[in-house]
Amino acid sequence: MYKLAVCTLLILSVTAIDVTNSVWTSHDQKAFAQIKQSGWGNFILNFGELHLSTGGILAELNTEIAKLIDELDEELAEVHHQYQRRTDVHNREVTRLEQEIQDKEREVFNAHDFYDNVLIPQRDRFAAQLEQLQENIAQNRRTLNEATVQRANDHAEFESQVAEHNEAISAIDESLQLLSQLESPSLVQIQKVQKNLTKIQQSLKRHSTFQTFIKTLLEIAVEANFADQGALREILTAFNNLRVQLVDSLNQLTADEAEAQKDFEARVIQLNQEHAEFQRAVVVKTAEIEANATKIEQTLDLIDVLHDDLDTLNGQLQAENDDYAFATDVYNATVAEYNKELNAAHQALDLLNQPRFTDYVKSQLKGAF
Repeated sequence: MYKLAVCTLLILSVTAIDVTNSVWTSHDQKAFAQIKQSGWGNFILNFGELHLSTGGILAELNTEIAKLIDELDEELAEVHHQYQRRTDVHNREVTRLEQEIQDKEREVFNAHDFYDNVLIPQRDRFAAQLEQLQENIAQNRRTLNEATVQRANDHAEFESQVAEHNEAISAIDESLQLLSQLESPSLVQIQKVQKNLTKIQQSLKRHSTFQTFIKTLLEIAVEANFADQGALREILTAFNNLRVQLVDSLNQLTADEAEAQKDFEARVIQLNQEHAEFQRAVVVKTAEIEANATKIEQTLDLIDVLHDDLDTLNGQLQAENDDYAFATDVYNATVAEYNKELNAAHQALDLLNQPRFTDYVKSQLKGAF
């Protein structure tokens, strides 16, 4: 309707009303000037003049123009309706986008919080635990090496002491054999016995336990009269007592060595078990570190995706606001234009119904004839 009216307006505009005609007052001329600024107002005046000049009835003219004004009102109502629908869509879209943005921001916050307060502390904790396990393994091996070296040293000391005891026992046995054969010992035999005592003393010089016995034997051997059977028995008894002490000491050394070796072997088993546990713990911790690193990478990727999604949503919200703002500008301009045309149309209709307009048309007809 609006396009048809515009086309008609272009045709009728060639017959513009002469506002300088003497029938118009200055107030009328001002009203004309305002109406002519409107396409619809100008159209109605020209249409009215054409209608009346061709014998049309004013009532019919009013009816037709009223229909045109009603159509403008309907078109304006449709503009309002369409804008209201657009506003409803806009409000729903903004509500949806703002909710999605809020949800996405919460996801971003949770992802950053998980990264900062869970994954990174976990990574540092796992690294410290792995470092401690590796130190435990190194310390375990050092302890094993130290225990092995100490065991070897203790065993060498044991073998040395066994050799010393066996040497002393052999010297005592030889002395006992010599003394058992003495009836009237010669100087050479006595010197040999004294030499064996010196040998025993040298062999056992590190063992203070036996020094008293050796000292006693040396004193007896120096001062004793070997021809005296009583003195000889005293020497034999002293030698036998010393031999018993040496054999007991050797047995104790052997028992202590066996116990030390048993303790060492148990300690080796314990250290190796601990080492195996540490190694298993390293495997588990390494797997945890790898899983943590994978989770960190996945979380960082997720954060990038969430930020991209958030940027997209914000872009959609901005685009919707911009589009709605443009629609609002168009709506306001359209409504203003419609109101302007409706106001001019009503003014034109009022002017058509004034007697002066009918007089003007009649004067124009007379002038034509």
